[in-house]
Amino acid sequence: MEAGVSISGKETSHIEKGLMILLGIEETDSESDIQWLCGKIVGLRIFDDSEGVMNNSILQIPNGEILLVSQFTLLASTKKGNRPSYIRAAKPQNAKPLYDKFVEELSIAFGKSVKTGVFGADMQVSLVNDGPVTIIIDSKNKE
Repeated sequence: MEAGVSISGKETSHIEKGLMILLGIEETDSESDIQWLCGKIVGLRIFDDSEGVMNNSILQIPNGEILLVSQFTLLASTKKGNRPSYIRAAKPQNAKPLYDKFVEELSIAFGKSVKTGVFGADMQVSLVNDGPVTIIIDSKNKE
């Protein structure tokens, strides 16, 4: 797995092995959602162990890294018509503080700094997915 973020042709973040997280923040999200998501992310056993079984978390991966990118388009609703609606997405003035808190809390849970994109920037995001393994985690669907 490899991932990176570039802005205006210049790479701003890059990881070689670990997790690429695309984060969409809803208007109804709160710090309790952040806490739950951070715990879930670092505990998720999605990396192969020595037997080739998905049994290890990011905390058990030597030199593992996390790249976090804000991505409001994840919240697109396509129920009506052909133009996506982003009505559920938090406005930037509400989303940015939650994004910053998410970076802080995820770094604490991970035990080292999380790499990031730039909130609100026009980013070019690259990902070479291993497997591929792509998982959606929704803090509104904890049950």
